[in-house]
Amino acid sequence: MSSAYAEIAEALEDYFTGFHEGDVDTLKKIFHPGAHLYAATEGPLTDRDMEQVYEGVRSRPSSASRGFERFDRVLSIDQSGPEAAIAKVQIALGDRLYTDFLNLLRLDGRWRIVSKVYTGEPRPDAARREAAE
Repeated sequence: MSSAYAEIAEALEDYFTGFHEGDVDTLKKIFHPGAHLYAATEGPLTDRDMEQVYEGVRSRPSSASRGFERFDRVLSIDQSGPEAAIAKVQIALGDRLYTDFLNLLRLDGRWRIVSKVYTGEPRPDAARREAAE
């Protein structure tokens, strides 16, 4: 494993932890302030800037506080040059499982997400969790 791969994987821990715990301060460590999140999960393109994302995180109960088991994984990291990479990851938030394509740049000595494209589907284990309750 290259040192850059390890650095990116380590930086992504802030991404996974911040979303699972609903911690905006942790998310601010990995997202560039000018980042945007894009999706078309409900038809038309949605484009959310970071203030919209952070407001959404602040306004909903976190997966951790709702008792959802943390699930996340890095599927791949593809680096081009010393400063650019894309990571494909999966993260479960509440009853949804998201696949995210994260564009990262190495800025001021650390990896930051500058854009994200994502899709989501029902979390396979959510039905088991609800049935157990």
